Amino acid sequence: MTASRRQLLAGLAALPALGAAAAPAKGFVAVKDGRLALDGKPYRFVGANLWYGAWLGAPGATGDRARLGRELDRLKALGVTNLRVLGAGERSPAKAAVSPTMQEEPGVYSADLLNGLDWLLAEMARRDIKAVIYVNNFWDWSGGMPAYLNWTGDGPWFEAGDPEHPWPEYPDYSARFYADARANTLFRRYLTGLVQRTNSVTGKAYRDDPTIMAWQLANEPRPGGTEAKADTLLPPYYAWIRETSALIKSLDPRHLVCTGSEGSMGCLRSEACVVEAHRPATIDYVTAHVWPNNWSWIDPKNQPATYAEGEARCREYVTRHIALARSLNKPLVIEEFGLVRDARAFVPGSATADKDRFYRTIYGLALDDMKAGGPTAGTNFWAWNGEGRAQHSDAWFAHGDKSFVGDPPQEEQGLYGVFDTDVATLAVIAEHAAAVRGL
Repeated sequence: MTASRRQLLAGLAALPALGAAAAPAKGFVAVKDGRLALDGKPYRFVGANLWYGAWLGAPGATGDRARLGRELDRLKALGVTNLRVLGAGERSPAKAAVSPTMQEEPGVYSADLLNGLDWLLAEMARRDIKAVIYVNNFWDWSGGMPAYLNWTGDGPWFEAGDPEHPWPEYPDYSARFYADARANTLFRRYLTGLVQRTNSVTGKAYRDDPTIMAWQLANEPRPGGTEAKADTLLPPYYAWIRETSALIKSLDPRHLVCTGSEGSMGCLRSEACVVEAHRPATIDYVTAHVWPNNWSWIDPKNQPATYAEGEARCREYVTRHIALARSLNKPLVIEEFGLVRDARAFVPGSATADKDRFYRTIYGLALDDMKAGGPTAGTNFWAWNGEGRAQHSDAWFAHGDKSFVGDPPQEEQGLYGVFDTDVATLAVIAEHAAAVRGL
C-alpha cells in the first residue's frame, strides 16, 4: 500500500462510521428491490442536464434569476422533473473553462455561486423537480480533477485537446487524481462543506432536503485512457469510488450516491470495470452516457450516411448496460445522451432531424424497459440551452460570458444543446414525458 493510499484511508477512518440505512423519509428518492422509488411508488422521470443552474441562480455578476425561473418553467411544462446540475467548479488555466468558479483557489469559495446553488434548489423545490448534483469533473471545462492536480503540482499540467499531448495522455493524466492524497484532501474539504451546507434561501440543511435526489462523485470519472495499463489504472479508481461514496454516506445517509460514469466506453471499454465500479453498497444506482459522435460511431461530418450503423451500436450499448444494472440489482439512469444538429450547425432554428431520431431511439429503449419492469428509471438529455445563445460569431465561450447554454465551454455553444425554439425536439421530449407519466 502506498503512503498516499494510507493517508487517504487514515482520513476516512476519522469519520463517523457508516451505519445501517434508515427507512426512506417522505419525499426522498430511494432504492427498493433494484428500482428507484419515491414514497413507496416507482420513481420514473424524464430529465435534462442544466450544469449552469447555480450560475444563473447567483446574486452576483453571473446571475440571472429571472431567466432561471423561466427556464425551469419551460422544463416543467415539457414534463421534465429531474435536473443534473454542477455543484462544484475549480479555477482552471484551460482556455475553454467556466469562469467564475466556486473555488477560485484551494479553500477559497465563491459565496455568490454557492448561494446560486441554494437559489436553484429552492426554485426546483417549488416546481417539484429533483436534482442530481455532481461534485467534481474528469474534464477541465469546470476545473475538475486536473485543477486539483495543478494545485498540488502533480505532473505537468496540460489541457484537454492539447496537440502536444495526444489522446490518451489527457485521461491518463486526469486519472492521477484518484491516488493523489493532497488533491483529495482539498477535494474532500470542499465536498464535506457542500454536503453539510445549509441552504441560505430555505434554511434547510442539504442533507434534509428531498429536492436532492443524489450526490454524484464526478462528471464522467474515468480510470484513465490506456487500456494496456488497466492493471495499474483500475485499483486507485475503484478505491476512490469506494472511499468517496462512503464519505458522502457517512455525512448524509438519506440521499442516493452515484458515480457519474459513462459506462464501459468510459471504463477502458470494459463491462467488468462498470460492474466493479458500481458494486459498492454505497453506490445506489448505475449510470450510462451515450455519445455516438464522440465515440466515432456516427460521423458528425457525414451523419446521414453513418447514422443507421451508429444507432445500432447505441441500441446494443444501452441494452448491455440495462443487463449490467440488472445483474447488480440496481437501477439505471441514462443521464447523458446527445447528437449534433444536422450539418453540425450551432444556431437556433437549424435542422435537427438526426438528433430527433436519436432522442426517439434512446427514449424508446428507456420506455420499453420501464414497461417491462426493468431497472431503467429515467433519462437526462444533454443539454438544455433554453433561451441561452452563443455570444460570439465563432460560437465559442469566452471568460465573462453570461448567456450560458448546455454546451460547456469545451465545445461550440449550441452544438448539442436544445434551444427553446427547437420545436421538433421539444415535441419529442414532451411526447416521451407524457408516455412516462402514463405508466
